[in-house]
Amino acid sequence: MIKFIILFAWLVIFIAIIVPTYKIHHLIKFYKNEGNDAKVEALNTSQNWFYTLIVIASLGGVGIVYLFLKGTIWEGHFFEWLNLAVRWMHITFGIAWIGASFYFVFLENALNRTKDVRDELAGNLWAVHGGGFYYLEKYKLAPKKIPKDLHWFKYEAYFTWLSGFCLLMIVYYFNASSILIDPEVLDIKASTAITISVSSLIIGWVGYDQICKHLSRDKIVFTLAITAWVFFWAWFYCQVFSGRGAYIHFGSLLGTLMAANVFFVIIPGQKRMVKAARQGLQPNPKDGKDAFIRSYTNNYFTLPVLFVMISNHFPSTFGNSSQWIVLIAITLGSAGIKHYLNLREKEQLSIWVMPISVLLLLAVALMTAPAKPKYEDCKEMVSFVEIQTIINNRCTSCHSENPTDLIWKVAPNGVKYDTPDQIYGLRDKIFQRTVVSKNMPFNNNQTGMTQEERDMINCWINQGAPK
Repeated sequence: MIKFIILFAWLVIFIAIIVPTYKIHHLIKFYKNEGNDAKVEALNTSQNWFYTLIVIASLGGVGIVYLFLKGTIWEGHFFEWLNLAVRWMHITFGIAWIGASFYFVFLENALNRTKDVRDELAGNLWAVHGGGFYYLEKYKLAPKKIPKDLHWFKYEAYFTWLSGFCLLMIVYYFNASSILIDPEVLDIKASTAITISVSSLIIGWVGYDQICKHLSRDKIVFTLAITAWVFFWAWFYCQVFSGRGAYIHFGSLLGTLMAANVFFVIIPGQKRMVKAARQGLQPNPKDGKDAFIRSYTNNYFTLPVLFVMISNHFPSTFGNSSQWIVLIAITLGSAGIKHYLNLREKEQLSIWVMPISVLLLLAVALMTAPAKPKYEDCKEMVSFVEIQTIINNRCTSCHSENPTDLIWKVAPNGVKYDTPDQIYGLRDKIFQRTVVSKNMPFNNNQTGMTQEERDMINCWINQGAPK
């Protein structure tokens, strides 16, 4: 009965939010046609608050659905689809945000700054795309008259971070004991791990923000300080969380720095510049410089963040015994590639940045390669029947058509080992997960796979995986 009362109250609140939002939308259109800019600006502020309330109410609605499904056979299915929906949103918003970041850094790098450029401009650019020609101009500070319809690039960043944090909660906070925590790394409670996670994002931003405010005048010192700060967190996470949890938190930290740059520095600075220009005042050049620095560091964070987003599919990286070194090396290599691309856009030649970056990434691939077992360890042939027995005893509680695990109600990633063909067809994945990274079975080896069993799988693969 209490659940239905909560549901009814939520419906009333949601309708109470939607109706005025709809009315405000139409009022904005009306006052735009009337040319009443003051009214439009005030209504835009109100509309943003109502949009925020809609997002909060929607999250509340998801929580109410969970209340109804908790403890039923549909609970696992609910989390499966919740994971899918939020991951889909996160990737979509992330593409929009990173795409905009790449595009505007390209514009900055490719601007014509000398040929037939008016004094008030920083540069211009001709482009062709989608069957049309475009001409873009960048002002040194601001045009003499700010247009009414000014597009802001901010919601891509906000919703990427919000959806990413929701995904962090769904995958890592709700399953902290099985995915986020590894007792062999640090034996802590789930509440402690979550506290460390949230605190690290806040502390990471504060430290980074101070570096930007006090060291950005010296490019070399600034770059070294940012690099050292970021690498510290790569090392720290690997001392606290499981390999997979450490990597995703490193990406979450970089994503938080990027989104906070937009929310706390870039957008407020741009609003001050627009306000000054509309009042006929000279915008403060510092706002533009600060925004440029934050945008540029965001640009270098993008490739490392994209790597982290896909890293959970590749256990040879986060499952390596030197996982933090692997993470730092890939971050350096990918940031180096972005630097090379930025230089190319400026029509500057660099013959060493790309080769060194690629060699660094190749070195990581070589470093993480599995070692072959010694001959004496594989004197006898390992049969497929022995491997199937190991898989049935240690893996099918999760990886099955009907999992018996208390957490995984659906086979993770759809991987199932019910038949010999399924096992044989996924032998490479089994090898990577059980021998190379040893991050399977899940939940800190809850089914108790022994080292002897891992060695048998290793021998079987190196003997050609006879069926």
